[in-house]
Amino acid sequence: MKNLPRTFEGLKKTYQKRSMQFILSLSFTFVAIVIIFGIGIGFSRQYKEAANQLTEKNNTNTLNQMNLNLNNYLHNMMSLSNTFYYGIIKNTDFGKDDLRMVTDSMRLLYDSQESSLVSMSVFDGEGKVVAGQPFSKLKKRALPNEEEWFKKASSQIENVHFSTPHVEKIFINPDNVYHWVVSLSRSVELTVDGNTQPGVILVNMNFSGIEQICKNVDFGESGYVYIVDDKGEIIYHPRQQLIYGNIIEENAKEAAQYSDGTHMETFQGEERQITIKTVGYTGWKIVGVSPVSDFASIYTKNTYIIWLVVIVGMILLFFINLFVSSRVSTPIKKLEKSVQEIENMRLDTRISISGSYEVRHLGKTLQSMVDNMKRLMDDIVKEQEGKRISEMDALQSQINPHFLYNTLDSVVWMIENERYEGAIVMITALAKLFRISLSKGKNIITIGGELQHVENYLIIQNVRYKNKFVYHINVKEELLLCGTIKLIIQPIVENAIYHGMEYMDGEGVIDINVYEKEDGLYIDVEDNGPGMQEEMVEEINQGTLRSTREKGSGIGIANVRERIHLYVGQEYGLTVFSEPDEGTLVQVHLPKLTLEEFEERAGNRYEK
Repeated sequence: MKNLPRTFEGLKKTYQKRSMQFILSLSFTFVAIVIIFGIGIGFSRQYKEAANQLTEKNNTNTLNQMNLNLNNYLHNMMSLSNTFYYGIIKNTDFGKDDLRMVTDSMRLLYDSQESSLVSMSVFDGEGKVVAGQPFSKLKKRALPNEEEWFKKASSQIENVHFSTPHVEKIFINPDNVYHWVVSLSRSVELTVDGNTQPGVILVNMNFSGIEQICKNVDFGESGYVYIVDDKGEIIYHPRQQLIYGNIIEENAKEAAQYSDGTHMETFQGEERQITIKTVGYTGWKIVGVSPVSDFASIYTKNTYIIWLVVIVGMILLFFINLFVSSRVSTPIKKLEKSVQEIENMRLDTRISISGSYEVRHLGKTLQSMVDNMKRLMDDIVKEQEGKRISEMDALQSQINPHFLYNTLDSVVWMIENERYEGAIVMITALAKLFRISLSKGKNIITIGGELQHVENYLIIQNVRYKNKFVYHINVKEELLLCGTIKLIIQPIVENAIYHGMEYMDGEGVIDINVYEKEDGLYIDVEDNGPGMQEEMVEEINQGTLRSTREKGSGIGIANVRERIHLYVGQEYGLTVFSEPDEGTLVQVHLPKLTLEEFEERAGNRYEK
């Protein structure tokens, strides 16, 4: 708290040092943000309350419609039982009348409701079947008078009773099909030989009828509806089999105690909105379950939209304020930024020329100064590059005196020993080697010329080393006329001989392969020599290891790579692959161009 005044004073001084654009933008933006933020909070709260009310209203309407459909279904079943009782049983004396007429009447009634009925039967007071359709024969161990529906109908004769869902199992079914049913039972009076006695009618409703009514209910993303009786026994549940198998649980006992309306409960750690509607005739309760997370997620999504609009509004107002306040200061800021780019040696930067006359004039002057500076620097770079190319060309034209002396010494030795053919071969190869090395002063030659130069060099070295190695040159004829830089293969072959073949115990092999790929022309020089350590290969590929020039022409691999970069660009070059005792592969990558195209790419400035 002691440092608060000092902090406030520091912020005040910082604020005063800011530009007019910053002060105006900050002030207007702050006021706008406060207002829009307050509006956003108000809308968010109002929407949350409206979303809860709308969810509650929709759930209630959904259950009312479901209750109406279920009431119609149950009422239809009760009407059918009334027709069965008052239209057939009341008009029949089961001691005197022909039971076939009763059966026919029952068949007609059953056929009219076959889609929703499984069976309809009438029993006497002891549980014996008097008549039934389509089943009338009981199973051997069936005891109807011990069934719950029979007991309820016998003890509460004034009511119609509906059972919980169960498998119909007392009748013999010729098709051996077991039906999932809800039983409607009621007490009736049977006439037998003019006397009345108690009886029970049983109407087994196909449970799929109730299931279809419930399945078609849309109760949100993960909400659902189930039905319980007044004791909390489940009549229908979308996960009924899982509940019967004790895999999941449902709060049915508690739900049966709720009154009609909307309630909030927490079950198994989940907050849920419960909507209750009691079904007439039965005492059943329709229970709608909506996890709070469902409408909370909808609320959250819409809240995100509200806050997105708020944020967009804030940003829009910020930029409007920024635009208004920047009309004067922006040109100077742009000019300042351009000068900073120039300080960082980004000379391609274009100076911003805008604003008032004075600022535009200053921008034009700076642009002129930068253009002159860039032109002078380009001239210096071109001069240095030309100097490097001249050095590379001078280096390429060198022939190591040791190589020339050893070659001529071998020729003299052959003549003295009357091996004239060998001497002729070496002199001819040496002449061709010099002729191609000169190439009329050009540094760009064909692949065919470069390979001929290498072959002459190999002929000379093969004689000197007394056929210690063999070589193979493989190239497609159509590639021979492609352009290349002169003397880029011979230094690689030279290294293969001096550092590979010279130390071979057996016969050495040098393979030269020229081929093309999508990204250009490749020249592979591979030998079966002793190879190199990984560290040396890495240094060569990174350009940190250069030839010692103890032997050969003196043109090292690093120089070959640098000449390729100078002539055709950094995307081309040379790569070495080698492992100890596995030989060495040097791969040269060039653009696939004709001789004329290659010369044009190199700028034709390398001709002497």
